[in-house]
Amino acid sequence: MSDDTLFGSGQQNSENQSSQVNISDEVIAAIASTAATSVQGVAAMTGSIVGSIGGAILGRRNLTKGVRVSSGENDVVLDLYLSVKYGARIPEVAYKVQESVKRSVEGMTELKVAQVNIHVQGVSFSEPGKPESDE
Repeated sequence: MSDDTLFGSGQQNSENQSSQVNISDEVIAAIASTAATSVQGVAAMTGSIVGSIGGAILGRRNLTKGVRVSSGENDVVLDLYLSVKYGARIPEVAYKVQESVKRSVEGMTELKVAQVNIHVQGVSFSEPGKPESDE
């Protein structure tokens, strides 16, 4: 792929061909979310109440929940909103999430990740395998 260059939000264009590959922001967000939730200490991605209600009504899991993608000319900025497990060292978890997300997005899309901003929205007190109670 030495002749290929990437533009904007994942638009790939070869100088020798007239074809393009477009990678949507939703795909980038799904990659970032999957990478983030694989890090030990991350409880869940958090999103807006509107997104949560919409997912519940439609009965499907939103893979882009808790991720905002801002595409630039030659790079992408990611904002991740998540909750961490009680007892986890938050700065350490945040750093590992940044590294995992950057590596995954750049590796799968060949886009340059300029920033991965972590927003810790909460702490989960539930034990593995046990749902949190609403009491």
